Parts: sequence; structure tokens; C-alpha cells
Amino acid sequence: MQDEYRTVAHSGVHETEVNRSRFLCALAPAATEQEAQDFIASVRREHADASHNCWAYVIGADASVQRASDDGEPGGTAGVPMLQMLLRRDMRYAVAVVTRYYGGVKLGAGGLIRAYGGAVGEALDALGTRTRRRFRLATVTVDHQRAGKLENDLRATGRAVRDVRYAEAVTLEIALPDADVDAFRAWLADATSGTARFEPGGEDYGDV
Repeated sequence: MQDEYRTVAHSGVHETEVNRSRFLCALAPAATEQEAQDFIASVRREHADASHNCWAYVIGADASVQRASDDGEPGGTAGVPMLQMLLRRDMRYAVAVVTRYYGGVKLGAGGLIRAYGGAVGEALDALGTRTRRRFRLATVTVDHQRAGKLENDLRATGRAVRDVRYAEAVTLEIALPDADVDAFRAWLADATSGTARFEPGGEDYGDV
């Protein structure tokens, strides 16, 4: 797994105009290729009257899935520049759809490439991005007497508490940077007088 990746902060639309043509770039995070395709389909339905709805997406922290479409624009002038902009900005798990309403002035191949790639770049600047980092998931089991203080201490020290479950004992699911695991074990033993049980689990990504 990659240590970290960047993605779109939230869904949104940013509009630019080039020689009277309107370019509306819709951006969204997408956890799977199906999510990306569903987003594209929703934008196409919303702008069914547009001249073109070109798109590109990158799925996977290692950018293992890359797709793009010119949607009727001359080959290589829309989808590919959009995809290149996403990759240049290190975007992952992200989808972009640029809707063009033709304004009557032909832009030429170079103009289209600049317009479509630029629309994605400007939308990323306007809507913002976020970094997600790889974490080690783990569970901490502790008695009820110590659970409240431990949870507060975890949050106070900036550690991500993802879930708390109450049964005979209290189980807290946390996320730690790999490099912090050994130090955390020592901190936990000290904080709970050695009474807490620590079990490392799998890996996941979380916001930095």
C-alpha cells in the first residue's frame, strides 16, 4: 500500500469560460470505479443538452485504474488532458467531468487541450484537496473504570479513535501510523498500569 495519497476534498462544480464556450468541471471523490461511473452518469443526465460531457478518473492509491473519454471532442483533446491534470496533481480515488456548452468559436486542438486540462486544474484549486495517510488499525480492550479517561487521553494526544464498543470490557478501535505502534504500546501500558490489551489489525487510510 502507498503511504499516502491525495484526493478531492468534496464534490463540487467550478465553471470557466474560454472564447464564449462554458466549461463546467464537476469533481468528486470516488472509492471505486463503479462510484466514478455513477457520478459520470449523473452529470451526463443533468447536462444532457450539453455539447460534450468529457470525463476522467483515477482509482487506487497507486493509480492502478485510469480511464478517460473525449465524448465526441477530437481524439486526445479532452479526456487525456483531464486525466493528465489529475495525475499531475497526484489525485487518487477522484473523478472529473467537464461539461462543455459550445459558444460558437472553435478552439483548435491546442486550445481544447488547454481548456479541458485547465478546467480540472482550476476546479481542484477552487474546491480543494485532502491528504489521506496509511494507518495501522488496532483494538485496545480495557476495563470500564479506565475506559473514559483512556479515550479522552487518546483523543487529547491526537490519536484517531474510530469506534468504541461496550460489553464486559470496553473495546476501542484506533488508527496509528505504523511508526508509532511500538511507542504506543509503551504509552498504553503506562497509562493503564499494564491492564489494557492491545491487538494490531489490518491497514486502512485516514485523513491527515
